[in-house]
Amino acid sequence: MLRRVLTPLLVALSALALTLVGTAPAGAASTEQSLRQNPTVLYYDASQAAEFTSVVASAADVWNSSVDNVRLEPAPAGRRAEIRVITDDGWPRAHLGPVRPGGQVTVWMGRQGTAEGHDPLRIAAHELGHSLGLPDAKPGPCSSLMSGSTGGVGCANAQPNAAERARVEALYGGGPAGLVGADGQIVVDRH
Repeated sequence: MLRRVLTPLLVALSALALTLVGTAPAGAASTEQSLRQNPTVLYYDASQAAEFTSVVASAADVWNSSVDNVRLEPAPAGRRAEIRVITDDGWPRAHLGPVRPGGQVTVWMGRQGTAEGHDPLRIAAHELGHSLGLPDAKPGPCSSLMSGSTGGVGCANAQPNAAERARVEALYGGGPAGLVGADGQIVVDRH
């Protein structure tokens, strides 16, 4: 009698165990998929970027093609942008993020950097990286976007490396890492 009751029960438990083995927790896959489908959208305003307006748009495209958890979009008319981009005659610099929806940081596309021969797309992508929460990684090689000017005047790499992409993904992912706000510090990218 006991064998007749236990055998079907053991078969059912074994089938359940086999179903669960090798699968991710139910919430993990749906959370990851949800982030890809619903990334944090940050709006940028490049209306004061002067000759760098198209470069800023290209730098936003670099980040949009590199990460899934955050997306940079031009601010529609009448909408306050989280990232303001201004061109001046100084050295490139930016507020250190990560900026959140409703917050605001500024990127300065300083002409001094391009006057010294640094690549404008690398500068814009680097400064947007600060807005997304990445500090400088100096000194560093050209392969590190956040090495900034220490990559050298001939460095035109505007792509974040794997560690830089992973950090931005973590900062805009779910959980406690996704709740860290901007600290307002201005990062000046001078050697």
